[in-house]
Amino acid sequence: MVRRSVAWLRRASLWQRLALLLLPALVAVTGIELWRTRHDALESANAAYDRSLLGALKSIDANISTASGGLSVELPYTMFEFFELTASGQVFFRVATSDGLVELGSADLPAPPASLALGVPAFYDAEYFGEAVRLAAYRRELDRAPAGSAGRSVLIQVGESTRSRQAFSARFVRSAALRDALVLALLVFGTGAALAAALRPLSRLAREVEARKPDDLTRIADADLPADVRPLVAAVNRQMSRTQDLVAQQRQFLDDASHQLRTHLTTLQMQADYAQRQHDPLQVRAALDALGTEIGRATRSAQQLLALGRSDTVAVAPAAFELAGLLREVAVDLLPRARAKRIDLGIHAPEETAEPALLAVADRALLREALTNLVANAIAYTPDAGTITVFAAGDAAGWSLNVEDDGPGLGEEERAQLGQRFRRGARAGKGGFGLGLAIARSIAQRHGGELRLEAREGGSGLHAIIWWPRPGSA
Repeated sequence: MVRRSVAWLRRASLWQRLALLLLPALVAVTGIELWRTRHDALESANAAYDRSLLGALKSIDANISTASGGLSVELPYTMFEFFELTASGQVFFRVATSDGLVELGSADLPAPPASLALGVPAFYDAEYFGEAVRLAAYRRELDRAPAGSAGRSVLIQVGESTRSRQAFSARFVRSAALRDALVLALLVFGTGAALAAALRPLSRLAREVEARKPDDLTRIADADLPADVRPLVAAVNRQMSRTQDLVAQQRQFLDDASHQLRTHLTTLQMQADYAQRQHDPLQVRAALDALGTEIGRATRSAQQLLALGRSDTVAVAPAAFELAGLLREVAVDLLPRARAKRIDLGIHAPEETAEPALLAVADRALLREALTNLVANAIAYTPDAGTITVFAAGDAAGWSLNVEDDGPGLGEEERAQLGQRFRRGARAGKGGFGLGLAIARSIAQRHGGELRLEAREGGSGLHAIIWWPRPGSA
Protein backbone atom coordinates (compact mmCIF):
# COMPACT_ATOMS: atom_id res chain seq x y z
CA MET A 1 0.00 0.00 0.00
CA VAL A 2 2.78 2.41 0.94
CA ARG A 3 4.71 1.57 -2.24
CA ARG A 4 1.62 2.15 -4.39
CA SER A 5 1.03 5.49 -2.66
CA VAL A 6 4.62 6.56 -3.25
CA ALA A 7 4.45 5.46 -6.89
CA TRP A 8 1.19 7.38 -7.39
CA LEU A 9 2.70 10.46 -5.76
CA ARG A 10 5.66 10.31 -8.16
CA ARG A 11 3.32 10.15 -11.16
CA ALA A 12 0.90 12.76 -9.81
CA SER A 13 0.70 16.22 -11.27
CA LEU A 14 1.75 19.31 -9.38
CA TRP A 15 -1.92 20.08 -8.71
CA GLN A 16 -2.50 16.65 -7.21
CA ARG A 17 0.63 16.83 -5.07
CA LEU A 18 -0.29 20.24 -3.70
CA ALA A 19 -3.85 19.08 -3.00
CA LEU A 20 -2.55 15.97 -1.24
CA LEU A 21 -0.23 18.08 0.91
CA LEU A 22 -2.47 21.10 1.55
CA LEU A 23 -5.94 19.61 2.05
CA PRO A 24 -5.04 17.28 4.96
CA ALA A 25 -3.19 20.16 6.61
CA LEU A 26 -6.16 22.50 6.18
CA VAL A 27 -8.59 19.86 7.49
CA ALA A 28 -6.33 19.14 10.47
CA VAL A 29 -6.03 22.83 11.30
CA THR A 30 -9.81 23.24 11.01
CA GLY A 31 -10.39 20.22 13.28
CA ILE A 32 -7.98 21.58 15.89
CA GLU A 33 -9.65 24.97 15.70
CA LEU A 34 -13.11 23.39 16.20
CA TRP A 35 -11.84 21.42 19.19
CA ARG A 36 -10.41 24.60 20.69
CA THR A 37 -13.69 26.41 19.95
CA ARG A 38 -15.71 23.73 21.77
CA HIS A 39 -13.30 23.83 24.70
CA ASP A 40 -13.51 27.62 24.89
CA ALA A 41 -17.31 27.52 24.57
CA LEU A 42 -17.59 25.10 27.49
CA GLU A 43 -15.24 27.22 29.56
CA SER A 44 -17.21 30.38 28.74
CA ALA A 45 -20.56 28.72 29.52
CA ASN A 46 -19.25 27.30 32.81
CA ALA A 47 -17.80 30.68 33.78
CA ALA A 48 -21.13 32.44 33.09
CA TYR A 49 -23.38 29.82 34.69
CA ASP A 50 -21.01 29.22 37.60
CA ARG A 51 -21.34 32.86 38.58
CA SER A 52 -25.10 32.32 38.92
CA LEU A 53 -24.48 29.19 41.01
CA LEU A 54 -22.08 31.11 43.19
CA GLY A 55 -24.67 33.87 43.64
CA ALA A 56 -27.26 31.32 44.74
CA LEU A 57 -24.72 29.73 47.06
CA LYS A 58 -23.93 33.07 48.70
CA SER A 59 -27.66 33.93 48.92
CA ILE A 60 -28.41 30.70 50.78
CA ASP A 61 -25.40 31.19 53.01
CA ALA A 62 -26.57 34.69 53.90
CA ASN A 63 -29.94 33.29 55.01
CA ILE A 64 -28.54 30.59 57.35
CA SER A 65 -29.19 31.30 61.03
CA THR A 66 -28.54 29.54 64.37
CA ALA A 67 -30.11 32.21 66.51
CA SER A 68 -33.08 29.98 67.46
CA GLY A 69 -30.76 27.27 68.74
CA GLY A 70 -31.29 25.12 65.66
CA LEU A 71 -30.28 25.52 62.02
CA SER A 72 -32.70 27.58 59.94
CA VAL A 73 -32.54 28.70 56.30
CA GLU A 74 -34.78 31.18 54.54
CA LEU A 75 -34.71 30.05 50.93
CA PRO A 76 -34.61 32.68 48.13
CA TYR A 77 -37.47 31.18 46.07
CA THR A 78 -37.45 34.03 43.55
CA MET A 79 -33.81 33.33 42.76
CA PHE A 80 -34.49 29.58 42.47
CA GLU A 81 -37.26 30.29 39.94
CA PHE A 82 -34.83 32.36 37.93
CA PHE A 83 -32.25 29.55 38.07
CA GLU A 84 -34.78 27.00 36.90
CA LEU A 85 -35.56 29.17 33.88
CA THR A 86 -31.91 29.69 32.93
CA ALA A 87 -30.93 26.11 33.66
CA SER A 88 -33.86 24.69 31.66
CA GLY A 89 -34.55 22.26 34.49
CA GLN A 90 -34.81 21.72 38.20
CA VAL A 91 -32.47 23.38 40.73
CA PHE A 92 -31.27 21.45 43.79
CA PHE A 93 -29.80 22.56 47.09
CA ARG A 94 -28.53 21.03 50.31
CA VAL A 95 -27.48 22.48 53.67
CA ALA A 96 -25.89 20.10 56.19
CA THR A 97 -23.75 20.25 59.28
CA SER A 98 -20.37 18.59 59.36
CA ASP A 99 -21.63 15.65 61.44
CA GLY A 100 -24.61 15.08 59.13
CA LEU A 101 -27.19 15.23 61.94
CA VAL A 102 -28.85 18.34 60.53
CA GLU A 103 -29.68 18.45 56.81
CA LEU A 104 -31.96 20.61 54.69
CA GLY A 105 -32.89 20.18 51.02
CA SER A 106 -31.84 17.22 48.86
CA ALA A 107 -29.88 15.02 51.21
CA ASP A 108 -28.63 12.70 48.43
CA LEU A 109 -26.86 15.31 46.28
CA PRO A 110 -23.47 14.01 45.12
CA ALA A 111 -20.72 14.97 47.54
CA PRO A 112 -17.73 16.98 46.37
CA PRO A 113 -14.98 14.76 44.86
CA ALA A 114 -12.41 16.15 47.31
CA SER A 115 -12.39 17.70 50.74
CA LEU A 116 -13.28 21.38 50.77
CA ALA A 117 -11.19 24.13 52.26
CA LEU A 118 -13.14 26.40 54.60
CA GLY A 119 -14.43 29.54 52.92
CA VAL A 120 -13.42 28.46 49.38
CA PRO A 121 -16.23 27.51 46.94
CA ALA A 122 -15.68 24.57 44.58
CA PHE A 123 -17.44 23.61 41.33
CA TYR A 124 -17.75 20.09 39.94
CA ASP A 125 -19.82 17.95 37.55
CA ALA A 126 -21.78 14.89 38.61
CA GLU A 127 -24.85 12.81 37.73
CA TYR A 128 -28.06 13.05 39.72
CA PHE A 129 -31.04 10.76 38.96
CA GLY A 130 -29.56 9.97 35.54
CA GLU A 131 -29.09 13.61 34.56
CA ALA A 132 -25.87 15.59 34.26
CA VAL A 133 -25.72 18.38 36.81
CA ARG A 134 -23.29 21.13 37.71
CA LEU A 135 -22.82 21.75 41.43
CA ALA A 136 -21.24 24.40 43.62
CA ALA A 137 -20.17 23.51 47.18
CA TYR A 138 -19.09 25.77 50.04
CA ARG A 139 -18.13 25.03 53.63
CA ARG A 140 -17.78 27.54 56.46
CA GLU A 141 -17.72 27.67 60.26
CA LEU A 142 -20.97 28.33 62.21
CA ASP A 143 -21.22 30.82 65.05
CA ARG A 144 -22.36 27.98 67.27
CA ALA A 145 -23.39 24.37 66.86
CA PRO A 146 -27.13 23.73 66.35
CA ALA A 147 -29.05 22.03 69.12
CA GLY A 148 -28.56 18.24 69.02
CA SER A 149 -25.50 18.48 66.79
CA ALA A 150 -21.81 18.73 67.52
CA GLY A 151 -20.99 20.05 64.03
CA ARG A 152 -19.46 23.54 64.04
CA SER A 153 -19.31 23.84 60.21
CA VAL A 154 -21.98 23.81 57.56
CA LEU A 155 -21.82 22.51 53.94
CA ILE A 156 -23.90 24.32 51.32
CA GLN A 157 -24.48 22.75 47.89
CA VAL A 158 -26.41 24.15 44.92
CA GLY A 159 -26.85 22.24 41.67
CA GLU A 160 -28.56 22.75 38.35
CA SER A 161 -29.04 20.80 35.11
CA THR A 162 -26.40 21.26 32.42
CA ARG A 163 -28.93 21.13 29.57
CA SER A 164 -28.86 24.89 29.05
CA ARG A 165 -25.05 24.90 29.12
CA GLN A 166 -24.87 22.07 26.61
CA ALA A 167 -27.41 23.73 24.35
CA PHE A 168 -25.45 26.99 24.49
CA SER A 169 -22.16 25.18 23.72
CA ALA A 170 -23.76 23.19 20.88
CA ARG A 171 -25.13 26.35 19.28
CA PHE A 172 -21.74 28.02 19.66
CA VAL A 173 -19.89 25.04 18.15
CA ARG A 174 -22.37 24.72 15.26
CA SER A 175 -21.94 28.37 14.47
CA ALA A 176 -18.16 28.00 14.64
CA ALA A 177 -18.29 24.86 12.47
CA LEU A 178 -20.31 26.65 9.78
CA ARG A 179 -17.93 29.58 9.94
CA ASP A 180 -14.87 27.32 9.72
CA ALA A 181 -16.38 25.32 6.88
CA LEU A 182 -16.95 28.55 4.98
CA VAL A 183 -13.38 29.65 5.74
CA LEU A 184 -12.06 26.24 4.63
CA ALA A 185 -14.04 26.45 1.39
CA LEU A 186 -12.72 29.97 0.78
CA LEU A 187 -9.18 28.81 1.54
CA VAL A 188 -9.46 25.88 -0.87
CA PHE A 189 -10.96 28.08 -3.57
CA GLY A 190 -8.40 30.84 -2.96
CA THR A 191 -5.52 28.35 -2.93
CA GLY A 192 -6.76 26.81 -6.16
CA ALA A 193 -7.07 30.22 -7.79
CA ALA A 194 -3.62 31.22 -6.53
CA LEU A 195 -2.10 27.97 -7.81
CA ALA A 196 -3.77 28.41 -11.17
CA ALA A 197 -2.35 31.91 -11.44
CA ALA A 198 1.08 30.78 -10.22
CA LEU A 199 1.21 27.82 -12.62
CA ARG A 200 -0.01 29.75 -15.64
CA PRO A 201 3.56 30.72 -16.68
CA LEU A 202 4.53 27.03 -16.55
CA SER A 203 1.62 26.11 -18.79
CA ARG A 204 2.60 28.86 -21.20
CA LEU A 205 6.21 27.65 -21.10
CA ALA A 206 5.07 24.08 -21.84
CA ARG A 207 3.04 25.28 -24.84
CA GLU A 208 5.97 27.30 -26.18
CA VAL A 209 8.41 24.39 -25.86
CA GLU A 210 5.94 21.94 -27.42
CA ALA A 211 5.37 24.30 -30.36
CA ARG A 212 9.09 24.39 -31.17
CA LYS A 213 10.54 22.61 -34.15
CA PRO A 214 12.60 19.48 -33.45
CA ASP A 215 15.84 21.21 -34.44
CA ASP A 216 15.15 24.42 -32.50
CA LEU A 217 17.71 24.51 -29.68
CA THR A 218 17.65 28.26 -29.03
CA ARG A 219 17.47 29.57 -25.48
CA ILE A 220 14.13 29.71 -23.65
CA ALA A 221 13.22 33.24 -22.59
CA ASP A 222 12.84 33.52 -18.81
CA ALA A 223 11.98 37.22 -18.50
CA ASP A 224 8.32 36.66 -17.54
CA LEU A 225 8.82 33.52 -15.46
CA PRO A 226 8.70 33.34 -11.64
CA ALA A 227 12.01 33.52 -9.82
CA ASP A 228 11.58 29.93 -8.55
CA VAL A 229 11.31 28.59 -12.12
CA ARG A 230 14.21 30.53 -13.58
CA PRO A 231 16.93 28.17 -12.22
CA LEU A 232 15.16 25.25 -13.94
CA VAL A 233 14.90 27.18 -17.22
CA ALA A 234 18.55 28.24 -16.89
CA ALA A 235 19.57 24.59 -16.40
CA VAL A 236 17.50 23.58 -19.45
CA ASN A 237 19.13 26.36 -21.47
CA ARG A 238 22.59 25.19 -20.43
CA GLN A 239 21.71 21.63 -21.38
CA MET A 240 20.36 22.78 -24.75
CA SER A 241 23.53 24.80 -25.28
CA ARG A 242 25.61 21.70 -24.60
CA THR A 243 23.36 19.68 -26.89
CA GLN A 244 23.70 22.35 -29.56
CA ASP A 245 27.48 22.20 -29.28
CA LEU A 246 27.38 18.41 -29.44
CA VAL A 247 25.13 18.46 -32.50
CA ALA A 248 27.40 20.99 -34.19
CA GLN A 249 30.41 18.88 -33.27
CA GLN A 250 28.78 15.73 -34.66
CA ARG A 251 27.81 17.53 -37.86
CA GLN A 252 31.37 18.79 -38.26
CA PHE A 253 32.68 15.31 -37.56
CA LEU A 254 30.37 13.78 -40.18
CA ASP A 255 31.37 16.42 -42.72
CA ASP A 256 35.07 15.91 -42.05
CA ALA A 257 34.77 12.12 -41.96
CA SER A 258 32.78 11.99 -45.20
CA HIS A 259 35.31 14.27 -46.89
CA GLN A 260 38.23 12.20 -45.63
CA LEU A 261 36.73 8.86 -46.64
CA ARG A 262 35.50 10.21 -49.97
CA THR A 263 39.05 11.33 -50.75
CA HIS A 264 40.41 7.85 -50.01
CA LEU A 265 37.71 6.13 -52.05
CA THR A 266 38.28 8.45 -55.00
CA THR A 267 42.02 7.78 -54.88
CA LEU A 268 41.40 4.03 -54.70
CA GLN A 269 39.04 4.16 -57.66
CA MET A 270 41.57 6.12 -59.74
CA GLN A 271 44.39 3.72 -58.89
CA ALA A 272 42.19 0.70 -59.69
CA ASP A 273 41.21 2.22 -63.07
CA TYR A 274 44.87 2.98 -63.79
CA ALA A 275 45.89 -0.62 -63.01
CA GLN A 276 43.17 -1.96 -65.33
CA ARG A 277 44.43 0.13 -68.24
CA GLN A 278 48.04 -1.02 -67.91
CA HIS A 279 49.41 -3.99 -69.87
CA ASP A 280 52.97 -3.87 -68.59
CA PRO A 281 53.25 -6.23 -65.58
CA LEU A 282 55.71 -3.85 -63.89
CA GLN A 283 53.26 -0.94 -64.19
CA VAL A 284 50.42 -3.12 -62.94
CA ARG A 285 52.61 -4.20 -60.00
CA ALA A 286 53.44 -0.58 -59.16
CA ALA A 287 49.74 0.37 -59.35
CA LEU A 288 48.81 -2.50 -57.04
CA ASP A 289 51.51 -1.45 -54.56
CA ALA A 290 50.15 2.09 -54.58
CA LEU A 291 46.65 0.67 -54.19
CA GLY A 292 47.75 -1.34 -51.15
CA THR A 293 49.40 1.72 -49.63
CA GLU A 294 46.23 3.77 -50.11
CA ILE A 295 44.13 0.98 -48.59
CA GLY A 296 46.41 1.03 -45.55
CA ARG A 297 46.03 4.81 -45.28
CA ALA A 298 42.25 4.52 -45.62
CA THR A 299 42.18 1.81 -42.94
CA ARG A 300 44.26 3.98 -40.61
CA SER A 301 42.03 6.96 -41.31
CA ALA A 302 38.86 4.96 -40.58
CA GLN A 303 40.37 3.61 -37.37
CA GLN A 304 41.26 7.12 -36.19
CA LEU A 305 37.82 8.43 -37.11
CA LEU A 306 36.22 5.65 -35.10
CA ALA A 307 38.56 6.33 -32.19
CA LEU A 308 37.70 10.03 -32.35
CA GLY A 309 33.97 9.29 -32.35
CA ARG A 310 34.41 6.86 -29.47
CA SER A 311 36.42 9.39 -27.44
CA ASP A 312 33.61 11.93 -27.83
CA THR A 313 30.65 9.71 -27.03
CA VAL A 314 31.62 6.63 -25.03
CA ALA A 315 30.87 6.75 -21.30
CA VAL A 316 33.95 7.26 -19.15
CA ALA A 317 34.35 4.41 -16.64
CA PRO A 318 37.04 5.45 -14.12
CA ALA A 319 38.90 2.73 -12.22
CA ALA A 320 42.24 2.41 -10.45
CA PHE A 321 45.13 1.03 -12.54
CA GLU A 322 48.92 1.08 -12.60
CA LEU A 323 50.45 3.68 -14.92
CA ALA A 324 53.69 1.75 -15.43
CA GLY A 325 51.79 -1.17 -16.94
CA LEU A 326 50.03 1.16 -19.38
CA LEU A 327 53.37 2.65 -20.49
CA ARG A 328 54.83 -0.80 -21.13
CA GLU A 329 51.81 -1.93 -23.19
CA VAL A 330 51.90 1.09 -25.50
CA ALA A 331 55.70 0.91 -25.91
CA VAL A 332 55.59 -2.81 -26.81
CA ASP A 333 52.79 -2.24 -29.34
CA LEU A 334 54.64 0.57 -31.14
CA LEU A 335 58.16 -0.81 -30.80
CA PRO A 336 58.18 -2.29 -34.37
CA ARG A 337 57.42 1.15 -35.86
CA ALA A 338 60.18 2.73 -33.80
CA ARG A 339 62.70 0.05 -34.82
CA ALA A 340 61.82 0.57 -38.47
CA LYS A 341 63.16 4.13 -38.12
CA ARG A 342 65.94 3.12 -35.68
CA ILE A 343 64.30 5.32 -33.00
CA ASP A 344 65.26 4.74 -29.37
CA LEU A 345 61.84 4.32 -27.70
CA GLY A 346 62.34 4.25 -23.93
CA ILE A 347 60.29 4.25 -20.74
CA HIS A 348 61.10 5.97 -17.49
CA ALA A 349 59.51 4.15 -14.58
CA PRO A 350 57.57 6.37 -12.13
CA GLU A 351 59.56 7.67 -9.20
CA GLU A 352 58.94 6.19 -5.76
CA THR A 353 56.31 8.26 -3.98
CA ALA A 354 53.74 7.70 -1.26
CA GLU A 355 52.12 5.45 -3.86
CA PRO A 356 54.90 3.05 -4.93
CA ALA A 357 52.94 1.60 -7.84
CA LEU A 358 51.63 5.08 -8.89
CA LEU A 359 48.05 4.05 -9.19
CA ALA A 360 45.81 6.40 -11.19
CA VAL A 361 42.04 6.61 -11.46
CA ALA A 362 40.71 6.97 -15.02
CA ASP A 363 39.29 5.05 -17.97
CA ARG A 364 42.30 2.90 -18.85
CA ALA A 365 41.11 1.97 -22.34
CA LEU A 366 40.57 5.59 -23.37
CA LEU A 367 43.91 6.72 -21.94
CA ARG A 368 45.64 3.86 -23.75
CA GLU A 369 44.13 5.13 -27.02
CA ALA A 370 45.26 8.69 -26.26
CA LEU A 371 48.82 7.66 -25.32
CA THR A 372 49.08 5.41 -28.39
CA ASN A 373 48.23 8.35 -30.65
CA LEU A 374 50.80 10.60 -28.95
CA VAL A 375 53.57 8.01 -29.27
CA ALA A 376 52.57 7.22 -32.86
CA ASN A 377 52.74 10.93 -33.72
CA ALA A 378 56.14 11.20 -32.08
CA ILE A 379 57.42 8.22 -34.13
CA ALA A 380 55.98 9.70 -37.33
CA TYR A 381 57.64 13.13 -36.94
CA THR A 382 60.89 12.18 -35.18
CA PRO A 383 63.82 11.77 -37.63
CA ASP A 384 65.57 8.44 -38.06
CA ALA A 385 67.82 7.42 -35.15
CA GLY A 386 66.00 9.85 -32.86
CA THR A 387 64.92 9.39 -29.25
CA ILE A 388 61.45 9.20 -27.70
CA THR A 389 60.85 8.95 -23.97
CA VAL A 390 57.54 7.98 -22.38
CA PHE A 391 56.92 8.47 -18.66
CA ALA A 392 54.17 9.10 -16.12
CA ALA A 393 53.91 11.32 -13.07
CA GLY A 394 51.51 12.03 -10.25
CA ASP A 395 51.02 14.50 -7.42
CA ALA A 396 48.32 15.73 -5.05
CA ALA A 397 46.47 17.47 -7.88
CA GLY A 398 46.38 14.70 -10.49
CA TRP A 399 48.32 12.48 -12.89
CA SER A 400 49.99 12.90 -16.25
CA LEU A 401 51.21 10.83 -19.20
CA ASN A 402 54.22 12.36 -20.96
CA VAL A 403 55.82 11.80 -24.38
CA GLU A 404 59.09 13.59 -25.21
CA ASP A 405 60.91 13.46 -28.55
CA ASP A 406 63.98 15.16 -30.03
CA GLY A 407 62.36 15.93 -33.36
CA PRO A 408 62.03 19.32 -35.04
CA GLY A 409 59.43 20.49 -32.52
CA LEU A 410 56.73 23.12 -33.05
CA GLY A 411 56.51 26.88 -32.75
CA GLU A 412 54.44 28.50 -30.01
CA GLU A 413 51.63 29.55 -32.38
CA GLU A 414 51.55 26.13 -34.00
CA ARG A 415 51.40 24.38 -30.61
CA ALA A 416 48.32 26.47 -29.72
CA GLN A 417 46.51 25.47 -32.91
CA LEU A 418 47.31 21.77 -33.01
CA GLY A 419 44.86 19.42 -31.34
CA GLN A 420 41.97 20.57 -33.49
CA ARG A 421 40.48 18.04 -35.85
CA PHE A 422 42.22 17.56 -39.18
CA ARG A 423 44.70 20.31 -38.29
CA ARG A 424 48.27 19.30 -39.18
CA GLY A 425 51.61 20.94 -38.52
CA ALA A 426 53.65 22.73 -41.13
CA ARG A 427 56.32 19.98 -41.09
CA ALA A 428 53.78 17.14 -41.31
CA GLY A 429 54.61 14.59 -43.90
CA LYS A 430 52.42 12.32 -45.95
CA GLY A 431 50.24 9.74 -44.26
CA GLY A 432 48.90 11.83 -41.37
CA PHE A 433 45.32 13.02 -40.99
CA GLY A 434 45.49 15.49 -38.12
CA LEU A 435 43.42 13.30 -35.80
CA GLY A 436 45.93 11.88 -33.33
CA LEU A 437 46.25 14.99 -31.19
CA ALA A 438 42.51 15.67 -31.51
CA ILE A 439 41.78 12.21 -30.08
CA ALA A 440 44.22 12.73 -27.21
CA ARG A 441 42.76 16.18 -26.41
CA SER A 442 39.18 14.86 -26.48
CA ILE A 443 40.03 12.00 -24.11
CA ALA A 444 41.86 14.34 -21.74
CA GLN A 445 38.89 16.71 -21.67
CA ARG A 446 36.49 13.83 -21.04
CA HIS A 447 38.52 13.17 -17.86
CA GLY A 448 38.34 16.82 -16.81
CA GLY A 449 41.94 17.41 -17.86
CA GLU A 450 43.80 18.84 -20.83
CA LEU A 451 46.40 18.17 -23.51
CA ARG A 452 49.49 20.36 -23.27
CA LEU A 453 52.08 20.75 -26.03
CA GLU A 454 55.30 22.28 -24.76
CA ALA A 455 58.80 22.78 -26.07
CA ARG A 456 61.23 20.11 -24.90
CA GLU A 457 63.68 21.31 -22.26
CA GLY A 458 67.35 21.10 -23.13
CA GLY A 459 67.06 21.09 -26.92
CA SER A 460 64.74 20.74 -29.89
CA GLY A 461 61.70 18.54 -29.78
CA LEU A 462 58.19 18.39 -28.36
CA HIS A 463 56.86 17.46 -24.92
CA ALA A 464 53.22 16.26 -25.09
CA ILE A 465 51.38 15.94 -21.77
CA ILE A 466 47.99 14.41 -20.97
CA TRP A 467 47.00 15.68 -17.50
CA TRP A 468 43.83 14.90 -15.57
CA PRO A 469 42.84 15.69 -11.95
CA ARG A 470 42.20 13.39 -9.05
CA PRO A 471 38.50 12.60 -8.39
CA GLY A 472 36.87 15.30 -6.28
CA SER A 473 39.61 17.91 -6.81
CA ALA A 474 38.72 21.31 -8.19
